Amino acid sequence: MPTRTVDGVRRSSLRRTIAALQESIATELWPLPAFSVIAAVALGIALPALDRVIDHTLPGTFAAFLFAGGVDSARAVLSAISGSLITATSLTFSLTVVALQLASSQASPRVLRTFAKDRAVQGTLAIFVGTFAYAITVLRSVQDATVSTDPLVPRIAVTLASLLTLASVLALTLFLGHLARQLRVETVMQQVHRETDRTIEFVRSTSTEGAMSVPEGIRPASVHFALARGSGFVRGVDRARLLELAVRHDLVIEEESPAGHHVVEATPIARWWPRDVLSHPTDEDIHARGREVAASFSLAYERTASQDIGFGIRQLTDIAVRALSPGVNDPTTAVHALGHVSAVLGDLAELPPQAAALEDDDGIIRVLLRTHNFGDLLRTALEQPRRYGISDPDVAERMLQLIREVAFRARRADDRAALRSELALLEDSVASADYCPAERQLFRALTERSRAALDGTWQ
Repeated sequence: MPTRTVDGVRRSSLRRTIAALQESIATELWPLPAFSVIAAVALGIALPALDRVIDHTLPGTFAAFLFAGGVDSARAVLSAISGSLITATSLTFSLTVVALQLASSQASPRVLRTFAKDRAVQGTLAIFVGTFAYAITVLRSVQDATVSTDPLVPRIAVTLASLLTLASVLALTLFLGHLARQLRVETVMQQVHRETDRTIEFVRSTSTEGAMSVPEGIRPASVHFALARGSGFVRGVDRARLLELAVRHDLVIEEESPAGHHVVEATPIARWWPRDVLSHPTDEDIHARGREVAASFSLAYERTASQDIGFGIRQLTDIAVRALSPGVNDPTTAVHALGHVSAVLGDLAELPPQAAALEDDDGIIRVLLRTHNFGDLLRTALEQPRRYGISDPDVAERMLQLIREVAFRARRADDRAALRSELALLEDSVASADYCPAERQLFRALTERSRAALDGTWQ
């Protein structure tokens, strides 16, 4: 394997690390408001100082638009602004919490991240707390007259505070409309779909060059395990580091858990063995290699979409299953969610084959990869809706259509085999459900169309 491929592994690992960091920051509510407060305080200190220097030199036409009150009026305006903005901020937080609770109960707890990373929510909070911090900072610069000094009213700064207040009122109005739109389950599903599309494109753009298959007999009878350093979901794998470790210590390393898989502390997260079968590492070396390999896996307490394709499918499936529960009883939402799942699975079916292993500069296989598996993702998408929704004719029909739609885009034999397996399960489930003869005839026709699509004879 040429050196450029090793460099490609390093670049891909760096991009994955940056993507995970961006994802972590984007899902936090505090960074943008915190930056807004810092900027507002700095502006609240600098602008009154500028006021002192240029206020008496301002042309009359410009000065006519500035605040014209005295010291008491300036203090009253700034105090009213700071008090009202605290109330507005509390209202925004309250509405956001209500939105999170509704999204959790009606859709899925796993979609809460889409609200936390919503730029409209973060921007509205930033405007409110920034205006509050600015008004409080400017308030300290308003001074009464003394024996030796004239009264100081920073007219430009107070005028800007008023303009920021008007902007905050406008932002609150827009935020209420945005929140009403975000609470709709259709909007939630669209956001999850778009996020999953970005993840698929990211996986496509960071695919690593390497061996497309693993030779038989590469795994010895006895291997050593790298144990997870904590419990959580696999957020990412530093494959450049794994390749470097394998080359440095003449090892072969095999990933045990793909991105999105949950691992428990002190259980295997990877396995490794010396490439030289006559090599016998000491107990100290075994522990050291295991710690080094385990350190290449990044764990988190929740799944993220930065590298985990299955997370989007999991969220959409959860929405469908929640809609099928007796407490909600909304099969239409389940049908719409399955429509999004069908589009995502079709995109996955069109992804180019991913490397099964990484090689060093001499073409020696060093790292066996654990990438996403189409069959596993298809099972995640259909297993629970099939169990909980097979008694509803619309849901059953939509799942059969999903098989046919994805079959149009699936070209690999393994993917088609997974689709055939799921079609057989759907056929058995429909056969055991309570349907009238006319409905069964419809399902037989849909099943035959799906089977024809899998065979390449479109109907």
